Amino acid sequence: MGRIEDLAERYGRDIATPWQRTVAGAQRVVMVVYDKDLERTLRARRQAFELETQKALHDWFEVDVTDAFGRWMASSEYREAYFESPEDLELKLEAEFAEVVAERIRATLARPDVTANSVVAVLGVGSLYGLTRVSKVLKLVEGDIKGRLVVFFPGQYEQNNYRLLDARDGWNYMAVPISLHGTGETQ
Repeated sequence: MGRIEDLAERYGRDIATPWQRTVAGAQRVVMVVYDKDLERTLRARRQAFELETQKALHDWFEVDVTDAFGRWMASSEYREAYFESPEDLELKLEAEFAEVVAERIRATLARPDVTANSVVAVLGVGSLYGLTRVSKVLKLVEGDIKGRLVVFFPGQYEQNNYRLLDARDGWNYMAVPISLHGTGETQ
């Protein structure tokens, strides 16, 4: 079995554990942590995670934020000016972009068919590197999570810290980590 299949199996065991319904939003987040070199393989085999979710009798919904920056930038009336002077974009990114990504995730979390028995899977968080912090986006959506929010996270998890793409200082987050090097416990 390959590494992604092993990871999907670990995820399946965790997601099948009965869920506590009274936990905080941050504790409803499951971080599936994998080596950044496996991003394309994970995307090609993400149905293994969907299957594990369905075997555990949970609904599966996906949100892909890979193109969030491109869509956001294309909608800006000042996009041409930002390309001429990218440093001017920094303040706008800091002020707006995390909320734009959060709103995209919220749109799925708020669907009428997403329930307390649903898993909403977020793909493409590696594309946020250098633009906004995943931790900031997660803080913005915590209160909207009904079931579980599964974040596919290319990076590392060590000593309760997550590091996106192994490059940035990590942050401590209350999410349940699942990786090839261990797994947390579902709350």
